[in-house]
Amino acid sequence: MSWSIEIDADTCIGSGMCAGVAPDHFELVDGYSCAKKATVEPADEVVDAAESCPVEAILVKDTETGAAIAPAE
Repeated sequence: MSWSIEIDADTCIGSGMCAGVAPDHFELVDGYSCAKKATVEPADEVVDAAESCPVEAILVKDTETGAAIAPAE
């Protein structure tokens, strides 16, 4: 199983919450969030980062089913 990380660049405000919560998976590039890898192994910190985004710019999905993992609806 693997997850995809999608970031809506138009929504991102560059708060840096994701990089603070999951620095192994996110970084700020030119003041905006960027996933270090588009596909990752399941990890709690990726979910925590998506759920900590103040504008919900991060979407984590199961690559096999396409089901949303985070943020919780």
